Amino acid sequence: MSIDVASLPDDVAFLKALLVEVDADRNAHKLIAERVKIQLARLRRMQFGSSSEKITREIEQLELALEEVEAEAAASRVTSPRAEVGKPVRQPLPNHLPREGILHQPACICPDCGGPMRRISDDIPEQFDYVPASFRVIRHVRPKLGCRACNRIVQAPLPSMPVGRGKPGAGLLAHILVAKYADHLPLYRQSEIYAREGVDLARSTMADWVGRSASLLEPLVDALARHVTGGRHAAR
Repeated sequence: MSIDVASLPDDVAFLKALLVEVDADRNAHKLIAERVKIQLARLRRMQFGSSSEKITREIEQLELALEEVEAEAAASRVTSPRAEVGKPVRQPLPNHLPREGILHQPACICPDCGGPMRRISDDIPEQFDYVPASFRVIRHVRPKLGCRACNRIVQAPLPSMPVGRGKPGAGLLAHILVAKYADHLPLYRQSEIYAREGVDLARSTMADWVGRSASLLEPLVDALARHVTGGRHAAR
């Protein structure tokens, strides 16, 4: 529910009625969310030990519905005149994440008397942010050295490339494979996402990389299979 504060009349009765409506709207969102969560829990219990695609689809649809309800509830809290009332306690930010400090330095001269200011303490609130994954080009510089005495030329060998003479690095290949198989993001969708970053990666090109990567990973798959089956797995 969006509220245009500038358009509100100077009417106490109207404002009270508006608060009642906002509270009712917030309670309705909460009730719907709880019902969806109960339904999700029931479906997950049914799914345990089962490979039913129908139940999986229902769970996915309910997850999406729950997202929408919770987003609408958050929007109603933001637009509510009493948005801070009953605010949930948030979990602390993960300690393993790197911290980046931004210094907001005030003026060193007192705005009242013009005298010098001294540092008393620091307030350090933390904000959870995300730096989008970015592409980069790695240049392998291989200087050639020549001997003036015997005309011998030496040069360090080119590091092993994951895909023959192809250009993708190991990090890019791993990202594409994880997005495709772990995050269920098809290659054509990945191509559209990368295009927004100004990188033209055709679906057919990535499909070729996926196939070549699968061949590279076969020895690892065989080794894992032998480990799991106690050595009974025959190498392909």
